[in-house]
Parts: sequence; structure tokens; C-alpha cells
Amino acid sequence: MNVPALVQSSLGGEDVAAHVPLKGEDAVFVTPTRTLVFTADGLLSDESVEEFPHDAEGVDVSEGRRKAKVTLDYGLDGEESFSVPSGKLDDVLHPILAGVLNAADVTEPGETVKRTYRFSELTLVVTSDRVVKHIGAAVWGTEYEEIHYETVTGIDAEEGNVSSQLVLETTARTQRIKAPNEQFRDVRETVADAVYAYHDAANAAEFERMNVDEDAGAATDEVSFDSGVDPIDTSGVGEDDAAEPDQSAGADAGGSDAASATGEPTDGADGDEFASSGFQTAAAKVEPPIDPEELDAELDDLETTIEELAAALAEQRELAERQREALESQQAVIDAQRERLAALRDLADDA
Repeated sequence: MNVPALVQSSLGGEDVAAHVPLKGEDAVFVTPTRTLVFTADGLLSDESVEEFPHDAEGVDVSEGRRKAKVTLDYGLDGEESFSVPSGKLDDVLHPILAGVLNAADVTEPGETVKRTYRFSELTLVVTSDRVVKHIGAAVWGTEYEEIHYETVTGIDAEEGNVSSQLVLETTARTQRIKAPNEQFRDVRETVADAVYAYHDAANAAEFERMNVDEDAGAATDEVSFDSGVDPIDTSGVGEDDAAEPDQSAGADAGGSDAASATGEPTDGADGDEFASSGFQTAAAKVEPPIDPEELDAELDDLETTIEELAAALAEQRELAERQREALESQQAVIDAQRERLAALRDLADDA
């Protein structure tokens, strides 16, 4: 990797984590904290270096046929942008997102970003420790969701005609990641390999056995009983049985006298004591609790619907782009025919 002297002087002692050549001698150099865009000498400009810190609140892109623009949003400090060839956008975006996630403390020291994917309204970042999802028009923002591999207990897939879903079973709930079928296998293998590596599992079968063993161990720990049985004391049984009728009769008589003397029921004190205890009677209306599983299912359905709409929108955009390219191609053919016709007319006039 050839680092120009102007870039070397701008590094300030930092190492270059990624280098993406652009056009000619132009290139992007990414450090842990900044992105440096180097522009070589040209007919109309001298060589230059632009710096873009990674402490951005958001990352957005806009793509054209030849150029793509990367915009970093710094909140109150405004936005800064730079352009790259459209064919280099994904190569440039990958290390930039890694730097932005590191600056935002989404990833931890030593954690590596393995792959980044962009599916219309979904950005997926696969690291060595987690999967990070961001849904929205921007590539990255402060509202995101992460799935840590520590909580993953199973991996499955739900295949569809246009897109499929990667299903991650976690200790909290089931997570789904939707991707177009053309890239779904790549997404599935990348995430699965990262999960297996995190758990030190050689393959899917070993990962499954590890989770089965953990479940069995947890069940054994939960189902445990004390071996001892407390003895029952029967030493006083039968001794006071004879005295009980007399005591009961006396108590009933005393209770009747107290009731007749005061004109109020004798259990009034007990009623006041129960009311002051904070408990409600069985007749009190109790609101039914929210079932967490039902709530999770509804949220999963809502997430699936949103992702399906995003995938449909992406298909419509792709179709519109193809139609636009077809129209441009037809227009180019028409223009060429017009030029040829004009040339033939010139030849006819000369003759």
C-alpha cells in the first residue's frame, strides 16, 4: 500500500486500517477515528486530503450511475459529504461503518466487523460478537437493534419466493433477518460462521449439541428436591380434645353476649385489620396481565410486515431503474440513427 506524503503527514501517528483505491491515484484511507479522502494532482486542482471524523450520528448515501455520495451527519455541527465512483461505494462504506460503530461504542475493542449489507431500507452489520440491524432510509442512525451471539441458541431459515428470513433463536425471543434470495445464502453463512466461531463450535452439529447439553444442565439444576423430611410432632394430640367442647361453648356464649351488648358483629376488628393490610378480596376486579409471548409474536409479525414492505419497495425501485436504463438505451439508439440519417442526407446533397 502506497501512502502519499500528504496523507502520511495527516495521519498524526494513527495506523491505516483500510485502504480503498478509487480512480487513478485517488484513494480513501480509513483510520480507527477518521476517514481521509486523498485527491491526486489534476488539470484543475492540486493534490488534497479531506478528513471526516467517525463520531457521526448518522451515515447516508445517494447513488448515481457514475458517482455516489457519502454523507456523515454530525448533528448540530451539520453534515459533510464526499463522492466516490459508484462501483467503489460498498468497498468504501464497509470500513467507514466499522469506524462509526466503534466511535459510538456499539462495538467493543478487539471486535472486528466482518461484513456489511445494504438491502433497500435495511442495513446489516455482521461483527465477530454481534449482528447490528438498522432500518430506515439512512444507512446508519442512532436507532438500531443488535443481537449478541452470547444469547443465540439456534439458527434456522424460512425460505420465500423473493426473499427469505434468517431465524435466530435467542434466550430472550426469536429474531428474524430478511434478505433477498440472491444474497440470502451469503448472509446466512456469514452470520452462522460468526456465531459458531464465537461459541468455539466447529460446525452446526457441534453448536446444536452444545445448546442441548446446556438445556439439559439447566433442567437438572432446576428440578432438585431436599432429601430430608421434617418429622411431625404428635406428642400433644388427644390431650386437649376433651376440653375443647367446653372452651368452644364458652367462646360461643361469650361471643353472643358481646354481640348482644354492642349490637355489632364481633368480627368487625378482623375486617378492619384485613382492609388495612393492602390486600383485595377475590371479588375485586383484577386486570389480566399482558402475555409476553403474545406481545413478542405481535412485534415479530409487525417487523416481518415492515421488512416485506421494504423488500417490495426495493423491487419496485430496481424495476424502475431497469426501465430507465432501457429507455436511455433506446434513446441512444435513436440518436445514433438520427446521426446516421443526417450523414446520409449530407452525402446525398453532395452527390
